[in-house]
Amino acid sequence: MAASKTQVPSIESRMAESAALKWRCIGPSRGGRVVAVAGDYSDPMTFYFGACAGGIWKTDDGGTYWECVSDGFLTSGTIGALTVAPSDSNVIYAGTGETTIRVDVSFGDGVYRSTDAGRSWQHLGLKKTRQIGEIRVHPDNPDLVYVAALGDAFGPSEERGIYRSTDGGKTWQAVLQVDADSGAIDLSMDPTNPRVLFATFWQARRQFWNLSSGGPGCRMFRSMDGGDSWQDITGAPGFATSMLGKMGVSVSPAKQGRVFALVEADEYNTGLYRSEDYGNSWARITPNRDLIHRPWYYTHVFADPQDADTVYVTNYQMWKSTDGGASFTEVTTPHGDNHDLWIDPANPNRMVQGNDGGANVSFNGGRTWSSIYNQPTSQFYRMDVDNQYPYRVYATQQDNTSVSVPSQTEWGMITKSDLQLPGTGESGFIAVHPDDPDIVFVGAVGSSPGGNGALQRYDKRTRQVQLVNVWPEEATGFAPRDLRYRFAWTYPICFSPHDSNTLYAGGNHLFRSQDQGNSWECISPDLSHNDTSKLDYSGGPLTGDSAGAEAYASLSSVAESPHRKGEIWGATDDGRVHVTRDSGASWTEVTPPKMPALAYIGTVEISQHDADCIYLSATCYKSADYRPYLFVSRDSGASWSSISDSFPQDEITRVIRADTVRQGLLFAGTETGVFVSADDGAGWTRMQGGFPVTPVYDMRVKHGDLIVATHGRSFWILDDLSPLRAAGSGLIPPRETVRQCLSWSTGLFDGDGKDYSPAFGVEGASYKVKNPDGRSQRRYLDVGENPPDGAILFYWLDEIAEDNLLIEVHDSDGALQAHFDVSDERLKIDMKPTAHAGLNRFVWDLRSMPPVRLDRSLQDRPYQPFAREGDGPAGVRVVPGTYRVSLTAGGKTSTHDLVVARDPRIDVSDADLAAQYKVAKALTDSVSDLYIGVNRIRMMRKQLTNLKLLVPSIDSQIEEAMTRLGEIEARLVDVHRETPRDVLRHPAGLDDTLMDLRWTALIADAKPPLQVAELTDIVTGDVQSLLDELDTLVEGPLAALNATVAEIGAPAVSAAAVGAPKTGW
Repeated sequence: MAASKTQVPSIESRMAESAALKWRCIGPSRGGRVVAVAGDYSDPMTFYFGACAGGIWKTDDGGTYWECVSDGFLTSGTIGALTVAPSDSNVIYAGTGETTIRVDVSFGDGVYRSTDAGRSWQHLGLKKTRQIGEIRVHPDNPDLVYVAALGDAFGPSEERGIYRSTDGGKTWQAVLQVDADSGAIDLSMDPTNPRVLFATFWQARRQFWNLSSGGPGCRMFRSMDGGDSWQDITGAPGFATSMLGKMGVSVSPAKQGRVFALVEADEYNTGLYRSEDYGNSWARITPNRDLIHRPWYYTHVFADPQDADTVYVTNYQMWKSTDGGASFTEVTTPHGDNHDLWIDPANPNRMVQGNDGGANVSFNGGRTWSSIYNQPTSQFYRMDVDNQYPYRVYATQQDNTSVSVPSQTEWGMITKSDLQLPGTGESGFIAVHPDDPDIVFVGAVGSSPGGNGALQRYDKRTRQVQLVNVWPEEATGFAPRDLRYRFAWTYPICFSPHDSNTLYAGGNHLFRSQDQGNSWECISPDLSHNDTSKLDYSGGPLTGDSAGAEAYASLSSVAESPHRKGEIWGATDDGRVHVTRDSGASWTEVTPPKMPALAYIGTVEISQHDADCIYLSATCYKSADYRPYLFVSRDSGASWSSISDSFPQDEITRVIRADTVRQGLLFAGTETGVFVSADDGAGWTRMQGGFPVTPVYDMRVKHGDLIVATHGRSFWILDDLSPLRAAGSGLIPPRETVRQCLSWSTGLFDGDGKDYSPAFGVEGASYKVKNPDGRSQRRYLDVGENPPDGAILFYWLDEIAEDNLLIEVHDSDGALQAHFDVSDERLKIDMKPTAHAGLNRFVWDLRSMPPVRLDRSLQDRPYQPFAREGDGPAGVRVVPGTYRVSLTAGGKTSTHDLVVARDPRIDVSDADLAAQYKVAKALTDSVSDLYIGVNRIRMMRKQLTNLKLLVPSIDSQIEEAMTRLGEIEARLVDVHRETPRDVLRHPAGLDDTLMDLRWTALIADAKPPLQVAELTDIVTGDVQSLLDELDTLVEGPLAALNATVAEIGAPAVSAAAVGAPKTGW
């Protein structure tokens, strides 16, 4: 990717690139398409998969969990081929750009290699190959590698064919090429004689309106000398004749000379072929179409490494033959649409397989598989966000159902149990009813019955789907030009911003319903070019394909102006823009003059600040034009200007969104990420903050966040756009923060390794790691990340503040509620604000200052516990209200108000929350006093123990004092407790009672029951009585003891302790 030309004001540009603008993935952990898998030859539990648009993933536990290992290294997220070197499992090669060239295919930028088992990756070139189908590595030499490059799927290209490297990818040689329209699609090596190679070439082309498979460039080649020379064996006796299409090939490792080939051809030649003499002659073993449905999408064959008669084919289903290919039985997999398969040559029962639902591992030859619901690689087309709190994010997932994920949950993480499935839409737009989030409309072409333009109305209350297509005629097998109306694979659906009873759906005409889809009115002419030459059958000259993905010349984006009712904008997938200002009675074409012919216009975005300001995003990448196209009109379509001149010129632009608060703040989604402009498109900067390299298909600016639907890495949220909306030095005005009440058991099972349960009874895994700066970071495996539990405070420092930074929070009465000083050595590093030059982010947990902790160093123990001890109780959550936040750094102080709001779902009064706070604060203060008392007692007992050695003459007085101190301590805390979990053998201490009462008071946003307040008074009174008794002991017998000690000349016993301010410390 070319570097972006940064012309935005430096502070916004630096903020966009800062790690402090932190993205989080909310899931779902539901896999997307995988066409490349590999296994480690030396470690039986380690496998890899390449997501078709989400990078490279690794498991070291047999598929129980997967983690992305390519983030930060690859500049393309689409993986078409993946291979571990058989002789060195540290060496892995990855080819980018998948060759299953369906409607959503992405493109790559060459080959990468890892020499440390995936910990890091290096780019090896071949950038313009764009689509790579296979990589093979010599079994004994990890530096001898072959690449099968299909090349550009969208236009002619010279960068196609078989490439070879003898130096681990430092240099490449094209050893076999056919022409600019045909590329290598499969490559097989005989591991018993690696000089023997078979390669198949495919003549194919993907366009917006068509997919073509087949032609004279489809051939099979053989090399017997490691690629130095090649022989075209397409015409060998017994092989398929006439026109050929896509072919898969696999050399049997178990029997020299045996080769399997799966061939797309005409109806008399299609099928599985086998050769016994390295391709000199062939026989068609079976013509069964179940092995080769949709050949452009599948056509994979895999010979078993040990049994010459066992062969696998992946298609809609996965098939296995044990008689050399004559007959097959199904191997069921966790998801349909099966692609790649890796079989361990040493143990054929060990395998990993990729399909449209993810990657899965088997250790018993495919009888059972690991889960695909542990991979956050979902591929979303379009999204919506509802108006609930917390809001939910909705989208349609490729080859799956539509899905809804909450932006946060009470568990502290977002788990599989929090997902909802609002319909079965895989391909289309999705629209949530603005007033009733239980009603969702979903475009479901390809994933629903109902005929042309499948449109589902989902009702969460009944959990039923109703089909409300505009015109539900059968479309399968028909050319789009022969249908009454055309609806694209991803056709627009949206509600009117002025009337929630008005719903729009866009085909080649725009349709309107005012009764939730039970009837429709056509309110436009055909708004496309309606070029009938582009409305024919798809699939090419051999195999027709009428799944609906190539339906063309129809609306791709529809938006009604939020400012002017009845002003509706419509853009098409063939490069036209129209507007009506009278609810569809008349339409005017307002296409930008510089809009490329046949461009796919993905977004019409109307500014919230100016009714005449309209933004467009478009792309022509399926015409092999990879430039960005972004336009703005500031006069309601009368004229247009390009705003993509400063954009990286090799980034395609799929979506543009305008901020709802700051005029001119724009966000653009591309094939590799998110870009931002703070000056209305004059300059653009790639956003960092942990966002992965992945296609971005849709975005929303809502609820103060930027919410993104990726096509390969599930949903991502950038919490709080305040820094970009109000950039400046010092403390940035914080946004209103809703006070959360997480489940009491959140973090209950947080251990030293993986945490398998975010809360009691909830499934989901994560773990913590230490960053280089010593701060901890949680990594999420099969769960989504919650937003920070508290108020996000952003601040900009012109230079490093080092030990000179302080954040304080005061309430409306001026009382100090929180204090965070970077120089405070008592603060754990995770609780300290950062002080970097540039943008910083700190989260105040909305709690007042915590009670004094027990000093563990004063406790006498027979041994150190194995179990980890907690940090002690936190402070009490503050009540809703306005707080004053101050930042002092470098001698300068900046302050802003922070509004803390109650959870809008909770019916509770301010008085009730104030009563709750009062009880909880009394309990917390009592805990603090109790711990101070225990610290004093333990310190005095240690001094008395030493004093016995120094002054044995007063041993009885010392023993009496120690006994009385011990008696008080034993009533305050459980002195017999040896480890943190040792709580059941002896009666609880008063500290346990206080903590349980605190939970009783704080477990929900509610006024504590009367009995809680009553018992609080009793227990805190008991604590105070014991502390008074302690003071009496200190002021009486211990003072007398000190007087005696002073006469002897020994050191006095101090009643002070760390964290005990009222004793003068």
